[in-house]
Amino acid sequence: MAETLLAILLVTSSAKGPNVVYRWPPSVENPRPRLSRPRPPVDGLELDNPWRASHYSDNSNDLATHIEGSVDDIDDYAWRRPTESRDRSMSFSRSTIPASGHDSPCNSERREIDPVANEYQCLFDYTAQFLAGMLCPQRHLCHQKFELVIDNLVFAGHPVCAEPDGMWRFKPERYKPGSRGRGSRHRESNLPERNGSEVSLGGETHSTATPKSSWLHMFHLVLVFDLPDPSSSASGNVARYFDTIYEQIAFTVTAVLFQEQVLSNFVELECDAIGSLETEYMVKGERFSDFASHAQRVSSIATAMKILYDAIKSSNMAHITLNDLPLELQLPPYLDHLLHSEEEFELEFVGRLQNQTDSQLWGRELSFGWRLPALVPWKSLLLLDTDQELDPYVNLRGSHVHAEERSLAEGLIKFLETASVTLSLADMASLLDWDLHSQVYPTVRWLVHHRRAKIVDTVHNGLKTIFSIAPKFDKPLATLAAEFKRDFPQPSILPLPTLMATISNSNSKQADNHFFATVVQSKDLISLYHEVVFWMLKRDLLITLHLHVRVVTTAELKVHVRQAHERKLERLAGHHLRGRRRSSRRGDHSVGDAHEYPRVSMPWLSLSPKTARRYPRRSMDSGQSKPSDVSGSILLEDAEDVFDEISEEDSGEENVGWGSSEDTLEPSMISDPGTASPLERKWLAAMSEGKDEYIARRFALINQYFDGKRTDDEILYTAEISRKQLREVLHHYEEYLQTFLHPA
Repeated sequence: MAETLLAILLVTSSAKGPNVVYRWPPSVENPRPRLSRPRPPVDGLELDNPWRASHYSDNSNDLATHIEGSVDDIDDYAWRRPTESRDRSMSFSRSTIPASGHDSPCNSERREIDPVANEYQCLFDYTAQFLAGMLCPQRHLCHQKFELVIDNLVFAGHPVCAEPDGMWRFKPERYKPGSRGRGSRHRESNLPERNGSEVSLGGETHSTATPKSSWLHMFHLVLVFDLPDPSSSASGNVARYFDTIYEQIAFTVTAVLFQEQVLSNFVELECDAIGSLETEYMVKGERFSDFASHAQRVSSIATAMKILYDAIKSSNMAHITLNDLPLELQLPPYLDHLLHSEEEFELEFVGRLQNQTDSQLWGRELSFGWRLPALVPWKSLLLLDTDQELDPYVNLRGSHVHAEERSLAEGLIKFLETASVTLSLADMASLLDWDLHSQVYPTVRWLVHHRRAKIVDTVHNGLKTIFSIAPKFDKPLATLAAEFKRDFPQPSILPLPTLMATISNSNSKQADNHFFATVVQSKDLISLYHEVVFWMLKRDLLITLHLHVRVVTTAELKVHVRQAHERKLERLAGHHLRGRRRSSRRGDHSVGDAHEYPRVSMPWLSLSPKTARRYPRRSMDSGQSKPSDVSGSILLEDAEDVFDEISEEDSGEENVGWGSSEDTLEPSMISDPGTASPLERKWLAAMSEGKDEYIARRFALINQYFDGKRTDDEILYTAEISRKQLREVLHHYEEYLQTFLHPA
């Protein structure tokens, strides 16, 4: 984590000038060299062609000997700036060096004469005094983000300073009447000043300040980074990388230090203690590393800087204490992935959450760089192991908890005791009688943010859950196997490598591929293997596979639906035609029939409406037409009227899509049954023909979730059905459903 972090500095400014009060680690590594091309392996067996061409030799023995001594030399692979040939001391004018008696960069002669003093006074090939002057900006640049780039070094922080009278006061927020709406900025700029005093949001003027004027004018907690290569990551990622570190580390720690300095002169007292100790060690001629270690016993700021540095480098939570005020600090676990272009395919955590609602549920701090799954009711919560010193139960049951907060603490304890991977978040809300969004979700966010829990898929109480092995582990398999054997020495528990092989082989089975059938195989071992599953989930060794369903329309189903449509048209056409004939006969009988016209045999029912309209109509001359012509013409006109009436009565059929590109007899898949087209809805309805009514109703209710994206847990929760009812639907509609296993 934060692989670019080089050091943390505490810089101050007083009447005596700027000074680096403390830094960690004691020996700061120089930035890693930039490479123009990848370095070869250490064994030198895979040297690239440019190196081989530049070191060509006819004698292979000479080449091998040369390789042994030159593989570690990076001169041929290092990238250099065009202006790097000039001396670094020319980067800054001598006139800009603070009057401290030290040159910048460090004088090489002094380094040879007094190496111990050089440890105290030199940093990154510069004098500490020179860097302190660069890192103490002018007053108008304080109380805001600070970022300085020198060569390949980045200095980031948030400098704060005292008032012009030397007193440390809070910076009150301005009262902004009418800050909303158009032109608010202009109105704010026209507010009259109140003799230098600012009105707070509550309408009162802040008067809190240190009891007396202090020598400390400014302090600045600085994080030093190795500047990443901008070409190594996508555009804008480097800036976002530093912004995240500034917001979550530099600004937060500085805010607490500023508060304690205003309230109790805390920072100045700490600097006095560290400065006195440093002088003592320098007089004795002891090494800087010894001073840095001793300073942690006399200063909580020094201790906090070490803990913070180690936690950031190891990607852990930083639990620090400043003036008896506990703090928990951390960076997003996957923040460093922003700096690696070869891992851009893994940057789905930037937009991993499916929609804006999911991002809002996690909040701003957890929606970036965490790779968290969506916070949904059908997920579960796995509590992680914590240090006994940081046990939340001890803190919640402590005597310092106020009476009005005790009920909240008891509720949180009850939540921690109820939480289990066999219960979904919705189940826990029901058991606790809590509101899911206003009570359960905030508690889950707090636990996840403080790395005391993680969101996982719900595990079946009988371990009938299908698992797969994670593609990569955080530790070597040998280390994990040793830890597993230590925690589970029971002979009934398989060794970890054997257990993983069994789980992996189960994924190829079509049935009985869940954890109980493949591993446990005995109800007496369920409780013991529950602990095994928890152990593996905590170390991200298992991936839960979920059932996904898609709807397939077969060729036989499409033929059946088309034939049913044609039969419907035939029935409607016959019904209308017979009705017209009966009414025609009644009209002829009332007038008196003078002639009997022979029937004309024509395949009317086999003609479509368009074909019937295209059939040639014979012209009729009044009084001169033959009886057969009159009869044929009447039938043609009747047929046209019949088909017009059929179209009017069944107008919904016109928008179904008959004859369109969708109306084919080839098998196809309904991509989203929830937004199915009219023709797809006819196919879905035809699938339920011959099924029991309650099964057909259930299928009509839940087929909208059969899009291949919804998991079985989501379907069960959203449709409010049991797993048995889902299996029943899948069984009766097996020929039209495609099921597959995939992680959520």
